[in-house]
Amino acid sequence: MKVAAFTGFGGPEDVTVREMNVPEPAEGEAVIDVHTCAINRHDLWILEGDSAMVSSEALPFVSGLDIAGAVADVGDGVESVSAGDHVVLCPNQTCGACRFCREGPENLCERFSLFHGGLAGHAVVDADRLLTLPDNVETTAAAAIPTAYMTALHMFRRAKVGPGDLVFIPGATGGVGVAATQLVDAVGARSIGTSTSAAKLDRLSEIGTDFTIETDDPETLRDAVTDIGAPDAVLNHLGGEYTEMGLDVLRRGGRMVICGRTAGRRSEIDVPQLFLDHKHVIGSTMGTQTDLQTLVQLLADGTLEPVIDDEYDLSDTDQAFADMQNRDIFGKLVVHP
Repeated sequence: MKVAAFTGFGGPEDVTVREMNVPEPAEGEAVIDVHTCAINRHDLWILEGDSAMVSSEALPFVSGLDIAGAVADVGDGVESVSAGDHVVLCPNQTCGACRFCREGPENLCERFSLFHGGLAGHAVVDADRLLTLPDNVETTAAAAIPTAYMTALHMFRRAKVGPGDLVFIPGATGGVGVAATQLVDAVGARSIGTSTSAAKLDRLSEIGTDFTIETDDPETLRDAVTDIGAPDAVLNHLGGEYTEMGLDVLRRGGRMVICGRTAGRRSEIDVPQLFLDHKHVIGSTMGTQTDLQTLVQLLADGTLEPVIDDEYDLSDTDQAFADMQNRDIFGKLVVHP
């Protein structure tokens, strides 16, 4: 089978298509004929050498968390899926033994990790992490939802967003930003989305954004958001200087949920503002398998349609990462092995 492997930690030029053997399933595993694999900034961080999850000893490394396709084979003891089933993978990997796995939610697992290996013709996975797709859900749409939409849904819940709330989503045109915008709109809340591209802001409006701001300057954003109103929640996948700005614009008692650090690992906050105004800063990583099941049902019901910016053959995986690196995307990028 062909795989798109990372052969170095630099950039898209280090993505190489090569041949590997089709894996065999062990007990409790299934082999998936991968129809679609969505890529995420998590994959790009690995490719750029900016992830503690993968070291140079792992090279050549096949990334790819979000896969959907057909079950090709199953190992002993697997009864949840059968050959031919169309499925999507929940990429969470948990120990199943710590107090957080026992008590939930599972993404608090002390040894939480993520599946990698989807940028390939076939992938071997834990069978109990597969969800069978309804007949009316295509694999391309299904592959777009695990990381971005699970993350957005979990943030959404942690922020306790409800109908009528005002939600600020800085940098709203990437995978998580677009997913958050769609989910906010689906529950009848209002959103403020930002981008440096007028064309992308037009697309945000088309998928439900109520207010758009064309800038990425935190000071300008602070003033513009304040003019609109004090948000009940901030869904922040950027980190860095956007954390302080997001905290500044929150209403008293408001909630900011942070899931990423694209704009920087370090943030400054005004501590008195935090406690005097009873504001909340909440961390969030990925979501749960139950969240993914909810999203699959939203796809089946027609309530949600993931936004896919572009699709690539496996041979063009390097271009997919180049496009992500250049930030010239709106929504998800998917690869078809």
